[in-house]
Amino acid sequence: MKLFKLANRYIQESDWRALAALKLCLLSIGLIVGVLLPASCRTAVLIVSGVVFVATYIPLMAKFFRLMRK
Repeated sequence: MKLFKLANRYIQESDWRALAALKLCLLSIGLIVGVLLPASCRTAVLIVSGVVFVATYIPLMAKFFRLMRK
């Protein structure tokens, strides 16, 4: 639980630039891992990644559009 509290505090004390840098960092490590995967695993990883992307993108964009209408 301490880790989640610390993560929440980090987010609260960060601006959009710090969060964008964090996202770019995570994107970079994901690309590195993806390049290093053996060819036999790439299809499965691509499918799982696509499902996770859609499952997270839809709620994030729904919240964004709700905020935009206010």
